Formats: sequence, C-alpha cells, structure tokens
Amino acid sequence: MAAETHEVFNQVPPLLGHDTAADPALLEGVAREGAAWALPEIHDVGRLAGTAEAIEWGRLAERTPPVLYTHDRYGRRLDEVEYTASYHRLMETAVSHGIHAAPWADDRPGAHVARAAKFYAWNVDAGHGCPISMTYAVIPALRANPELASRFEPLLTNRAYDPGLRDPETKAGLIAGMSMTEKQGGSDVRANTTTATPLPGEPGTYRLVGHKWFTSAPMSDLFLTLAQAPGGLSCFLLPRVLPGGERNGIRFQRLKDKLGNRSNASSEIEYHDAIGYLVGEEGRGVRTIVEMVNQTRLDCVIGSASGMRSALVQATHHAQHRSAFGKRLIEAPLMRNVLADLALESEAATTAMLRLSGANDRAVHGDGAEAAVRRLALAATKYYVCKRGPAVAAEALECLGGNGYIEDFDLARIYRELPLLSIWEGSGNVAALDALRAIGREPQTLDAFFAEAELAAGADVRYDDALAELKKELTDVADLEVRARRVVEQIAVVFQAGLLLRHAPSAVADAFCATRLSRDWGSAFGTLPAGVDLEVILQRASPGF
Repeated sequence: MAAETHEVFNQVPPLLGHDTAADPALLEGVAREGAAWALPEIHDVGRLAGTAEAIEWGRLAERTPPVLYTHDRYGRRLDEVEYTASYHRLMETAVSHGIHAAPWADDRPGAHVARAAKFYAWNVDAGHGCPISMTYAVIPALRANPELASRFEPLLTNRAYDPGLRDPETKAGLIAGMSMTEKQGGSDVRANTTTATPLPGEPGTYRLVGHKWFTSAPMSDLFLTLAQAPGGLSCFLLPRVLPGGERNGIRFQRLKDKLGNRSNASSEIEYHDAIGYLVGEEGRGVRTIVEMVNQTRLDCVIGSASGMRSALVQATHHAQHRSAFGKRLIEAPLMRNVLADLALESEAATTAMLRLSGANDRAVHGDGAEAAVRRLALAATKYYVCKRGPAVAAEALECLGGNGYIEDFDLARIYRELPLLSIWEGSGNVAALDALRAIGREPQTLDAFFAEAELAAGADVRYDDALAELKKELTDVADLEVRARRVVEQIAVVFQAGLLLRHAPSAVADAFCATRLSRDWGSAFGTLPAGVDLEVILQRASPGF
C-alpha cells in the first residue's frame, strides 16, 4: 500500500469571525475626535467585514473584474460596464451604512470621523471603495452650484444603492465619479484639451468634446470633469443619462488593465457633444474641483491606513498559529520584532488619519484653524503614509513566506492594492510639492501645523530635537523644491510622533521616537532596538476576536 503523504498540518486557519473595527488605535481615535456615538455602527461594519460571506464578496469581485460592452448585438452604441453580483453587494452594504456621502446630510459633530472609521473597517475590497470615495467627495465641490446641489445632493446622500442607467432624478440614490486627467497632461490638468461650448439660450449648460485618459467607475450616475470653456479651465457636472432618459454623449473606449483595484472599472472615455452643467465660475475649475480632491486625498490616507492594518492583522494571525523550529512564530524574538515594527507603522498611520478626519469634520463646520491644520498635514501625510503602505504590505507578506505570494491568500491582493493610493490624487512629487505650495501661499497653514506640533513639546527630547530640525529645514528656502520629499517626510513623521506622544501608550510612542526620529533603526522592518516593549505594541496589533 502506498504511504499517505498528503496529511495537512501546521497550516493556519482562515482569519474569519473577527471584528475589523476592534483596533485600539481606531477606537480611541474615534472617541477622541468626537464620534463615540457612532461606535455601535462602526462595530457592526467591522463584524460584517470579518464574516466569510463579506470576504467572499470581496474575493469574487476582484477575481471577476468588470466587463465593457461598447455596442449591443445589433451594432448600436451601448457603453455599459457589467459587474459581478458580489460587487453590487459590496456597494449596497457601503451605501446602506452611509460610507458614501451620508455625513454631508448629518449635522452631528463627528459624522465625518464616523464615516472615516467605517470606511477603514469595511476593508474586504478596495475597488468598490473608489466610487464610494468619489461620491463622498463630490458634495463640497457640487455646492459651488447651489441649484445643482439642491437637485442632486439629497440623492447622493441617501442610503439607497440604486444601480442601472436612468434619469438620475428618478432614482432612489446616486453614485458619483470624477474625470479630470488626459493622456497629454496627467496631473497637469491645466494641459487639458477637452472643450466646453455654451449652449445658446441655456445659461450654465455646455457641450463637451474631448478625450479623458482615466474615468473611474464609468457606470456612475454623475461625474465632475474639467474642460476648457471660453473663460478658461472650468468644472462641469455631467450626468450619464439626461433628463427624460436619453444617454449623454459619453463613449467608453476601453477599460484599463490595472495592477490592482481590479473590481473597479477605470475607463478611457470620449465626450461626443456631451451635455455638462457649469459648477462654479468659468476659469476657476481647478479651484472648484480641489474641494473634491481634498476629500479623496483624505480617503487615500484612510485606505492606506486600513490596508496596513489588514496586512498587519494577517501577518499576526499567521504568526499566532504557525510553528517553526519548535515554537510558534509569535514566540520567536525576531518575528516579534518584525511584527512590532509593522504595528508601529500601522498605529502611527491610523492615529494621523483620525486626527485629519477630525480636522476635516470641524473644517466642514467652519473651523478655520482646523482647516489650516488639514491643509498642510493632509498633503504631507498623503505623501508619506501612502508610500509606507506598500512597504508594510511587502514585509507582512514575507511573514507568511511562500504562502504570502500566492493569490489564494489575502496579502497578495493587499500588496497589489496599496501602490494605487500613492498614485491616485497626485503621486509622490505632486503631493510633496502641494505641501510646499501650502507653506508658500498660505503661511497660516504652517503656523497652524507648528501650533499642533507644539502640543507635544517637552514630552520627549528626541521629538523636541526633530521639531527644531524641521523648523531649521523650513527656514532655508534654498533648493527647497529639490529637498521637497525630505522636508515633507519630516513634516509627516513629526506629525505622527506628536500625536503618538499625546495619545498612544508610552511604549508605542517611545519606540516610534527611537526609530523614526532618532534613527536607532535599520533600513528594513524588524530592526527595533533592544529595550523596546514589544509586548505592549503587539497586544494592540492582535486580530480583534
């Protein structure tokens, strides 16, 4: 008889039945930023995200990417994208929990913080988060045209997911997208060549002709776009379906074959006399649409922090169950160092994200000082945290060894997703230069940032030295653009360190200052110095069972 060789043992069980919101840094930050009232629903979202059913929705949506149909079987233009049923379940869940635009219809302090926490916890698929994020972000830009806002905002904020192409004002709820970049310009949106011609006798209505290189979620109901009007680059709202049910002149050329984010359709489109409505003033399109960009940049930070936490939890779960060399991996000193180092990066990102979400919430309600903090700290944090995400995912993947590199395991997908968040809404150079632009054009933002940073002064000499060094760097304007990445990284790390010193356990803050500020640290994760309290750090990193 042949010997049995396929007994499976020492393999890690699936990570199921946990609460993705059971993250101490998240829960403490939510309460600190004024959204404790939302904790029950945040936990509802987190528990749902940890179920086998929701995880399967995410897997199937990513494994079954959307399909473009440009024409029907008779040769007529169709311009429709078909999604898997799992994608629609994900969208329905996100919208029903208000993770889209619902906070704009909620005057409670902390509503935007609560939404950020739910967005963070609902981490089963990153692709559908793109239209959810854009729907959230469209509202402040749309308010530059009060008439359009009064028509569409109630439908954008409603907790009803209503897919399908119909006159938007006949639907129960709407999803929004954004279409700015063109192939010759990319982030240089002022190089756009799409034209917008006013319609005689119809004030505020234009015909658009042009080609857009990236339009995500092309089956959305409404889009904000940029085009060259007679008065200069301007912002427009384009519906997919016009009043009465006629399709607008938006033609899909192809879907992009992306590294990750595969459940989300990103398309290349053409406008053929598409009808658009002016949002804001002619010639002020960038200033108008930047209100949307600010919100989506914050979502890039939220998504990066969420991805880091997901990668950390997967790696920690693996180490708790896998044995090697006579012990569980979680008991091996070097593995504990690696996991604790990843946990520091994750907690710092989450804490910064929540502070920015709180600043955003208060800025929305008219707090100018908080708006100034958000302006600079968000640009710097978007630059830095979104770059740290892929590095964290790569190290977490390595904790699983060969299994981490296999698509059957979740870390491969997390690893492919995270680079997008550093690219979307301005890649590294754009984000770094935007931070310098804020300092140069809006000096009150730097004053607000340093006022925030000074709140942690005196708590740690390493922090005080880093803050003094940052001030010195910013007083030297020579070659500042060449040093942009260096300086903006310093801003982001000082911001994180100050928050950890004020709010995190002393073991976490001490380890962060020792490594990220004093550089008692190697060039790879897992190089924390001797004497760091690994146990306290790792306790906060464990999956939330």
